[in-house]
Amino acid sequence: MDQPTLTGAQKTFLRGLGQKLEPALKVGKGGLTPAFFVELQRHLRASELVKLRFLGSDRDQQAAFCVVIAETSQSTCIGAVGHTALFYLPNPTVRRIALPE
Repeated sequence: MDQPTLTGAQKTFLRGLGQKLEPALKVGKGGLTPAFFVELQRHLRASELVKLRFLGSDRDQQAAFCVVIAETSQSTCIGAVGHTALFYLPNPTVRRIALPE
């Protein structure tokens, strides 16, 4: 399964939804562990849109984390600002977010 392709308007819509979210997961000193990816998949299946918070890492490391997270979870990184990042993966069976065309 490939990462979903989104238009600019769809990404803007998702970023708007993401502003109201609290970070569901935190990436700390332990980095990206298998347990982290299990929890991330659980959150993505449940809500399709997940906000992450990076603790104790610099900007370059956060960018690298975003690439690895998106590739491993097959999700799309909608955006990263400061110490937070937003990821989207549509649920194929139960769609919770209706994207604009």
